[in-house]
Amino acid sequence: MHVDQIEARRKQIDGSRSRNIRHALLQRLLKVELLARGVQRILEELGKRMAGVVQFAPALLPAGVVNVLTGRPAEIGGALTASPAVRKLSFTGSTRVGALLAEQCAPTLKKLSLELGGNAPFIVFDDADLDAAVVGAMASKFRNGGQTCVCANRILVQSGIHDRFVAALAARVDALAVGDGLAEGTEIGPMINAPAIDKITAHVADALAQGATRATAARELPEGYADPMVLTGATTGMRLASEETFGPVAPIFRFETEDEALALANGTPYGLAAYFYTTDMARAFRFGEALECGLVGLNTGAVSHAEAPFGGVKQSGLGREGAREGIEEYLETKAFHMGGLG
Repeated sequence: MHVDQIEARRKQIDGSRSRNIRHALLQRLLKVELLARGVQRILEELGKRMAGVVQFAPALLPAGVVNVLTGRPAEIGGALTASPAVRKLSFTGSTRVGALLAEQCAPTLKKLSLELGGNAPFIVFDDADLDAAVVGAMASKFRNGGQTCVCANRILVQSGIHDRFVAALAARVDALAVGDGLAEGTEIGPMINAPAIDKITAHVADALAQGATRATAARELPEGYADPMVLTGATTGMRLASEETFGPVAPIFRFETEDEALALANGTPYGLAAYFYTTDMARAFRFGEALECGLVGLNTGAVSHAEAPFGGVKQSGLGREGAREGIEEYLETKAFHMGGLG
Protein backbone atom coordinates (compact mmCIF):
# COMPACT_ATOMS: atom_id res chain seq x y z
CA MET A 1 0.00 0.00 0.00
CA HIS A 2 1.18 3.52 -0.80
CA VAL A 3 0.23 6.43 1.43
CA ASP A 4 0.53 9.94 0.05
CA GLN A 5 -0.10 13.28 1.72
CA ILE A 6 -1.92 15.86 -0.34
CA GLU A 7 -2.55 19.52 0.37
CA ALA A 8 -6.14 20.30 -0.63
CA ARG A 9 -6.92 23.92 -1.41
CA ARG A 10 -9.59 25.94 0.35
CA LYS A 11 -11.48 27.22 -2.66
CA GLN A 12 -12.86 30.55 -1.53
CA ILE A 13 -11.78 32.86 1.26
CA ASP A 14 -12.82 36.17 2.75
CA GLY A 15 -10.04 38.63 3.49
CA SER A 16 -11.42 41.41 5.67
CA ARG A 17 -9.09 44.30 6.48
CA SER A 18 -9.91 47.27 8.65
CA ARG A 19 -6.66 49.00 9.49
CA ASN A 20 -3.23 50.24 8.67
CA ILE A 21 -0.49 50.37 5.99
CA ARG A 22 -2.62 49.77 2.94
CA HIS A 23 0.01 49.07 0.32
CA ALA A 24 2.43 47.23 2.60
CA LEU A 25 -0.42 44.81 3.29
CA LEU A 26 -1.25 44.30 -0.38
CA GLN A 27 0.89 41.20 -0.89
CA ARG A 28 -0.27 39.57 2.33
CA LEU A 29 -3.84 40.59 1.59
CA LEU A 30 -3.96 39.13 -1.91
CA LYS A 31 -2.04 35.98 -0.90
CA VAL A 32 -0.46 35.85 -4.33
CA GLU A 33 1.11 32.45 -3.65
CA LEU A 34 -2.38 31.08 -2.94
CA LEU A 35 -3.93 32.65 -6.01
CA ALA A 36 -1.35 30.72 -8.00
CA ARG A 37 -2.82 27.56 -6.47
CA GLY A 38 -6.34 28.45 -7.58
CA VAL A 39 -7.74 30.01 -4.39
CA GLN A 40 -10.21 32.83 -5.01
CA ARG A 41 -10.46 35.85 -2.70
CA ILE A 42 -13.23 38.17 -1.60
CA LEU A 43 -12.01 41.43 -0.10
CA GLU A 44 -14.30 43.36 2.20
CA GLU A 45 -13.24 47.00 1.77
CA LEU A 46 -13.76 49.13 4.85
CA GLY A 47 -13.56 52.88 4.32
CA LYS A 48 -10.70 55.01 3.02
CA ARG A 49 -8.00 52.93 4.64
CA MET A 50 -8.15 50.22 1.97
CA ALA A 51 -8.58 52.54 -1.02
CA GLY A 52 -5.33 51.28 -2.56
CA VAL A 53 -6.55 47.70 -2.61
CA VAL A 54 -9.84 48.75 -4.19
CA GLN A 55 -7.93 50.52 -6.96
CA PHE A 56 -5.22 47.98 -7.67
CA ALA A 57 -6.23 44.47 -6.59
CA PRO A 58 -8.83 43.70 -9.28
CA ALA A 59 -6.64 45.19 -12.01
CA LEU A 60 -3.70 42.95 -11.16
CA LEU A 61 -5.44 39.64 -11.79
CA PRO A 62 -8.02 38.00 -14.08
CA ALA A 63 -11.68 38.91 -13.57
CA GLY A 64 -13.34 37.02 -10.72
CA VAL A 65 -10.16 36.01 -8.93
CA VAL A 66 -10.22 38.96 -6.51
CA ASN A 67 -13.62 40.41 -5.68
CA VAL A 68 -13.95 43.66 -3.71
CA LEU A 69 -17.10 44.35 -1.73
CA THR A 70 -17.87 47.80 -0.36
CA GLY A 71 -20.70 48.82 1.91
CA ARG A 72 -21.88 48.26 5.47
CA PRO A 73 -19.33 46.03 7.28
CA ALA A 74 -21.85 44.30 9.56
CA GLU A 75 -24.11 43.28 6.68
CA ILE A 76 -21.28 42.19 4.39
CA GLY A 77 -19.47 40.34 7.16
CA GLY A 78 -22.65 38.60 8.25
CA ALA A 79 -23.34 37.32 4.74
CA LEU A 80 -19.78 36.09 4.20
CA THR A 81 -19.44 34.36 7.56
CA ALA A 82 -22.80 32.63 7.13
CA SER A 83 -22.08 31.38 3.60
CA PRO A 84 -20.94 27.74 3.28
CA ALA A 85 -19.17 28.73 0.04
CA VAL A 86 -16.63 30.72 2.07
CA ARG A 87 -14.35 28.18 3.74
CA LYS A 88 -11.69 30.45 5.21
CA LEU A 89 -11.71 33.94 6.73
CA SER A 90 -8.69 36.19 7.20
CA PHE A 91 -9.19 39.38 9.20
CA THR A 92 -6.97 42.22 10.36
CA GLY A 93 -8.54 44.57 12.89
CA SER A 94 -9.61 44.88 16.50
CA THR A 95 -9.83 42.01 18.97
CA ARG A 96 -13.49 42.85 19.58
CA VAL A 97 -14.43 42.46 15.92
CA GLY A 98 -12.18 39.42 15.52
CA ALA A 99 -13.99 37.65 18.36
CA LEU A 100 -17.35 38.54 16.80
CA LEU A 101 -16.27 37.12 13.43
CA ALA A 102 -15.02 33.93 15.10
CA GLU A 103 -18.43 33.52 16.73
CA GLN A 104 -20.18 34.05 13.40
CA CYS A 105 -17.90 31.54 11.66
CA ALA A 106 -18.48 28.82 14.25
CA PRO A 107 -21.71 27.35 12.77
CA THR A 108 -19.97 26.60 9.46
CA LEU A 109 -16.63 25.69 11.08
CA LYS A 110 -14.58 28.05 8.94
CA LYS A 111 -10.85 28.17 9.43
CA LEU A 112 -9.68 31.56 10.74
CA SER A 113 -6.63 33.76 10.48
CA LEU A 114 -6.96 36.72 12.83
CA GLU A 115 -4.39 39.51 13.18
CA LEU A 116 -5.81 41.59 15.99
CA GLY A 117 -4.81 44.16 18.60
CA GLY A 118 -1.37 44.61 20.10
CA ASN A 119 0.41 46.23 23.02
CA ALA A 120 4.04 45.77 22.05
CA PRO A 121 6.73 46.27 24.70
CA PHE A 122 10.15 47.65 23.73
CA ILE A 123 12.65 46.70 26.45
CA VAL A 124 16.08 48.26 26.92
CA PHE A 125 18.47 46.60 29.38
CA ASP A 126 21.40 48.33 31.06
CA ASP A 127 23.91 46.45 28.88
CA ALA A 128 22.24 47.49 25.61
CA ASP A 129 23.99 49.42 22.88
CA LEU A 130 22.44 52.83 23.61
CA ASP A 131 22.70 54.23 20.09
CA ALA A 132 21.28 51.08 18.53
CA ALA A 133 18.40 51.02 21.03
CA VAL A 134 17.45 54.61 20.22
CA VAL A 135 17.52 53.90 16.48
CA GLY A 136 15.37 50.81 17.04
CA ALA A 137 12.91 52.71 19.21
CA MET A 138 12.51 55.40 16.57
CA ALA A 139 11.85 52.78 13.90
CA SER A 140 9.48 50.71 16.00
CA LYS A 141 7.55 53.52 17.67
CA PHE A 142 7.34 56.25 15.04
CA ARG A 143 7.05 54.45 11.71
CA ASN A 144 3.85 55.47 9.95
CA GLY A 145 3.21 57.94 12.77
CA GLY A 146 2.94 55.10 15.29
CA GLN A 147 -0.02 53.66 13.38
CA THR A 148 0.97 50.04 12.82
CA CYS A 149 -0.07 46.95 14.73
CA VAL A 150 3.55 46.15 15.65
CA CYS A 151 4.55 49.65 16.79
CA ALA A 152 6.05 49.74 20.28
CA ASN A 153 3.30 50.83 22.66
CA ARG A 154 5.28 50.65 25.92
CA ILE A 155 9.01 51.37 26.25
CA LEU A 156 10.53 49.67 29.30
CA VAL A 157 13.99 50.93 30.28
CA GLN A 158 16.24 49.58 33.03
CA SER A 159 17.21 52.16 35.64
CA GLY A 160 20.95 52.15 34.91
CA ILE A 161 20.49 53.36 31.32
CA HIS A 162 17.14 55.12 31.77
CA ASP A 163 18.23 58.76 31.89
CA ARG A 164 20.71 58.50 29.01
CA PHE A 165 18.17 56.66 26.86
CA VAL A 166 15.42 59.19 27.56
CA ALA A 167 17.68 62.14 26.72
CA ALA A 168 18.85 60.57 23.46
CA LEU A 169 15.35 59.48 22.40
CA ALA A 170 13.80 62.86 23.26
CA ALA A 171 16.41 64.65 21.14
CA ARG A 172 15.59 62.43 18.16
CA VAL A 173 11.84 62.92 18.61
CA ASP A 174 12.20 66.70 18.89
CA ALA A 175 14.04 66.63 15.56
CA LEU A 176 11.23 64.81 13.72
CA ALA A 177 9.75 66.79 10.84
CA VAL A 178 5.94 66.84 11.11
CA GLY A 179 3.85 67.96 8.17
CA ASP A 180 2.19 67.11 4.87
CA GLY A 181 3.00 63.53 4.00
CA LEU A 182 3.60 64.51 0.35
CA ALA A 183 6.12 67.21 1.25
CA GLU A 184 9.84 66.56 0.89
CA GLY A 185 11.49 65.67 4.20
CA THR A 186 8.32 64.99 6.18
CA GLU A 187 8.77 62.19 8.73
CA ILE A 188 5.42 62.27 10.55
CA GLY A 189 2.24 63.02 8.64
CA PRO A 190 -1.38 63.35 9.79
CA MET A 191 -3.21 60.65 11.71
CA ILE A 192 -5.79 58.50 9.98
CA ASN A 193 -8.89 60.34 11.28
CA ALA A 194 -10.36 62.51 14.04
CA PRO A 195 -11.16 59.60 16.42
CA ALA A 196 -7.48 58.63 16.30
CA ILE A 197 -6.52 62.15 17.41
CA ASP A 198 -9.11 61.98 20.18
CA LYS A 199 -7.72 58.71 21.51
CA ILE A 200 -4.12 59.94 21.46
CA THR A 201 -5.13 63.15 23.22
CA ALA A 202 -7.06 61.21 25.87
CA HIS A 203 -4.15 58.85 26.54
CA VAL A 204 -1.70 61.72 26.95
CA ALA A 205 -4.06 63.67 29.22
CA ASP A 206 -4.64 60.62 31.38
CA ALA A 207 -0.90 59.93 31.70
CA LEU A 208 -0.08 63.54 32.61
CA ALA A 209 -2.89 63.59 35.17
CA GLN A 210 -1.41 60.51 36.81
CA GLY A 211 2.10 61.92 37.13
CA ALA A 212 3.83 61.36 33.79
CA THR A 213 6.22 64.08 32.60
CA ARG A 214 6.76 65.26 29.06
CA ALA A 215 10.42 64.98 27.97
CA THR A 216 9.97 66.63 24.57
CA ALA A 217 9.02 70.14 23.48
CA ALA A 218 5.40 70.91 22.61
CA ARG A 219 4.46 71.91 19.06
CA GLU A 220 1.55 73.83 17.61
CA LEU A 221 0.20 71.64 14.81
CA PRO A 222 -2.76 71.88 12.42
CA GLU A 223 -5.91 69.87 12.96
CA GLY A 224 -5.44 66.20 12.20
CA TYR A 225 -1.84 66.01 13.38
CA ALA A 226 -0.56 64.46 16.62
CA ASP A 227 2.46 65.93 18.40
CA PRO A 228 5.25 63.29 18.64
CA MET A 229 6.38 63.04 22.25
CA VAL A 230 8.23 61.10 24.93
CA LEU A 231 6.61 60.71 28.35
CA THR A 232 8.56 59.61 31.41
CA GLY A 233 7.22 58.23 34.67
CA ALA A 234 4.66 55.97 32.97
CA THR A 235 2.91 53.43 35.21
CA THR A 236 0.71 50.40 34.65
CA GLY A 237 -2.38 52.25 35.88
CA MET A 238 -2.36 54.61 32.90
CA ARG A 239 -4.57 53.99 29.89
CA LEU A 240 -1.59 53.90 27.52
CA ALA A 241 -0.21 50.93 29.47
CA SER A 242 -3.20 48.72 28.69
CA GLU A 243 -4.64 50.23 25.50
CA GLU A 244 -3.03 50.55 22.08
CA THR A 245 -2.42 54.28 21.55
CA PHE A 246 -1.82 53.97 17.79
CA GLY A 247 0.02 57.26 17.55
CA PRO A 248 3.43 58.94 18.02
CA VAL A 249 3.53 58.82 21.82
CA ALA A 250 6.42 57.00 23.54
CA PRO A 251 5.74 56.31 27.25
CA ILE A 252 8.80 55.27 29.27
CA PHE A 253 8.41 52.73 32.09
CA ARG A 254 11.41 52.36 34.41
CA PHE A 255 12.29 48.87 35.71
CA GLU A 256 15.00 47.40 37.94
CA THR A 257 15.32 43.67 37.25
CA GLU A 258 14.90 41.25 34.37
CA ASP A 259 12.04 39.52 36.17
CA GLU A 260 10.25 42.85 36.57
CA ALA A 261 10.70 43.61 32.87
CA LEU A 262 9.30 40.22 31.88
CA ALA A 263 6.28 40.65 34.13
CA LEU A 264 5.59 44.08 32.65
CA ALA A 265 6.09 42.88 29.07
CA ASN A 266 3.79 39.87 29.48
CA GLY A 267 1.27 41.66 31.70
CA THR A 268 -1.24 42.21 28.91
CA PRO A 269 -3.89 40.07 27.20
CA TYR A 270 -2.18 40.82 23.88
CA GLY A 271 0.84 39.12 22.36
CA LEU A 272 1.68 40.29 18.86
CA ALA A 273 5.18 41.82 18.89
CA ALA A 274 7.94 42.57 21.39
CA TYR A 275 11.40 44.08 21.09
CA PHE A 276 14.36 44.00 23.45
CA TYR A 277 17.94 45.23 23.47
CA THR A 278 20.77 43.47 25.27
CA THR A 279 24.34 42.34 24.56
CA ASP A 280 24.11 39.42 27.02
CA MET A 281 23.91 36.18 25.00
CA ALA A 282 22.36 34.14 27.81
CA ARG A 283 19.73 36.80 28.48
CA ALA A 284 18.98 37.09 24.77
CA PHE A 285 17.77 33.51 24.56
CA ARG A 286 16.33 33.28 28.06
CA PHE A 287 14.27 36.46 27.78
CA GLY A 288 13.29 35.98 24.13
CA GLU A 289 11.85 32.53 24.82
CA ALA A 290 9.93 33.79 27.86
CA LEU A 291 8.17 36.62 26.00
CA GLU A 292 4.54 35.76 25.27
CA CYS A 293 4.19 37.01 21.71
CA GLY A 294 4.32 35.81 18.14
CA LEU A 295 7.05 38.19 16.93
CA VAL A 296 10.27 39.03 18.77
CA GLY A 297 12.92 41.54 17.70
CA LEU A 298 16.32 41.19 19.41
CA ASN A 299 18.42 44.34 18.92
CA THR A 300 16.24 45.38 16.00
CA GLY A 301 13.14 47.51 15.59
CA ALA A 302 11.84 45.55 12.59
CA VAL A 303 9.92 42.28 12.86
CA SER A 304 7.87 42.10 9.66
CA HIS A 305 9.52 40.32 6.74
CA ALA A 306 7.96 38.46 3.82
CA GLU A 307 10.06 35.35 4.44
CA ALA A 308 9.10 35.09 8.13
CA PRO A 309 5.73 34.08 9.65
CA PHE A 310 3.68 37.00 11.00
CA GLY A 311 1.05 36.70 13.72
CA GLY A 312 0.31 36.84 17.42
CA VAL A 313 -0.79 34.85 20.44
CA LYS A 314 -3.33 35.39 23.21
CA GLN A 315 -5.86 38.06 22.17
CA SER A 316 -3.65 39.26 19.32
CA GLY A 317 -4.99 36.59 17.04
CA LEU A 318 -4.82 33.16 15.47
CA GLY A 319 -2.71 31.72 12.68
CA ARG A 320 0.15 33.20 10.67
CA GLU A 321 0.67 35.16 7.50
CA GLY A 322 3.79 35.07 5.34
CA ALA A 323 6.39 32.34 4.85
CA ARG A 324 5.41 28.67 4.55
CA GLU A 325 3.26 28.89 7.65
CA GLY A 326 1.13 31.54 5.95
CA ILE A 327 0.50 29.28 2.96
CA GLU A 328 -0.40 26.33 5.16
CA GLU A 329 -3.15 28.38 6.82
CA TYR A 330 -5.06 28.09 3.53
CA LEU A 331 -4.51 24.40 2.85
CA GLU A 332 -5.97 21.13 4.12
CA THR A 333 -3.92 17.95 4.47
CA LYS A 334 -5.47 14.88 2.90
CA ALA A 335 -4.10 11.38 3.54
CA PHE A 336 -4.55 9.39 0.30
CA HIS A 337 -4.33 5.62 0.94
CA MET A 338 -3.94 3.63 -2.28
CA GLY A 339 -3.96 -0.05 -3.09
CA GLY A 340 -4.98 -2.59 -5.72
CA LEU A 341 -3.71 -0.65 -8.73
CA GLY A 342 -1.29 -3.37 -9.86
